[in-house]
Amino acid sequence: MDTKWIKTNEIRKADYDNALKEAAALIRRGELVAFPTETVYGLGGNAFDASAAEKIYDAKGRPSDNPLIVHISHIDMMDDLVLELTPVCRRLAFEFWPGPLTMILPKSDKIPAAITGGLDTVAVRMPGHGVALDFIDEVQLPIAAPSANLSGKPSPTEGEHVYHDLNGRVAMILDSGPVEIGIESTIIDLSRPEPVILRPGRITFDDIKPFVPRLRGRYAITAADRERPKAPGMKYKHYAPDGKMFYLPEGEKAVSAIREAKGKTALLLSNERWQTLKDEVSPDLLCVLGSAEHLEEIGHNLFHAFRECDKEKAEVIFIEAFPDSGFGEALMNRIEKATHKE
Repeated sequence: MDTKWIKTNEIRKADYDNALKEAAALIRRGELVAFPTETVYGLGGNAFDASAAEKIYDAKGRPSDNPLIVHISHIDMMDDLVLELTPVCRRLAFEFWPGPLTMILPKSDKIPAAITGGLDTVAVRMPGHGVALDFIDEVQLPIAAPSANLSGKPSPTEGEHVYHDLNGRVAMILDSGPVEIGIESTIIDLSRPEPVILRPGRITFDDIKPFVPRLRGRYAITAADRERPKAPGMKYKHYAPDGKMFYLPEGEKAVSAIREAKGKTALLLSNERWQTLKDEVSPDLLCVLGSAEHLEEIGHNLFHAFRECDKEKAEVIFIEAFPDSGFGEALMNRIEKATHKE
């Protein structure tokens, strides 16, 4: 299969409209189309088509018990996806959609088990990206879409990342350039009496808590939740570069660790931390992620830096640890999943 790669931000309006029509036709024929969202790029297929789900799992090399998130462009599309649109769901949709919040609810019979990893719940979100919304509107179907990368690799934040991983595995890529956020959506499970955040993201616990008084945080996730996950990224290795990644020690130990590392070495640091080390060490690859005072900037650049490490074949990667409050919880969640465990 030859993957058609269309840069939507470099073409005329008429060509853009034609690209959306072509992409929508592919989806309705059971093919896969990668598209941008505000978080990362998604690998989309018809959410009502079990065979499309199988193609997604095959294209990514993804375990079939890892559920897919369904993307919509209008709240009315929820009617065919869930058993009931609860008051809490409606309130969160009003506050945060379109945007990086995924809600898990009991699914309708119209959603194949292949989409949900065999679970009786479905994860749904409305992306906050114009191309994504235009695309879903054109298809007139909900789109099941995990991140558009090979399973276990860093999530794609640019169309080039998608092409690198999935060229020949997907019919079309709608490429609108770098994404806004760079870290996947927050996932909240509304299918239980006391809702739980299963995956942190840009929308934080403190953002959601005023609208969900019974909300519980990350420490409410059980071993059973991880064994049969309702959300992506809870069970399997995720987000990681190929090289072994370690937290950079504090103080003088950092200099010793970098100097003693065996193999091609990369540093992933805030600008502030690099300023304290630049006269002491010379890594093979340096990725300054941004200012430690702006963790959203760090998050935006994180997965791109992981891919730079792979591109440069870094063998040992040191990364700075950041405060895990607010958005830092999502940032450290992704870093922790990518670090090497002895």
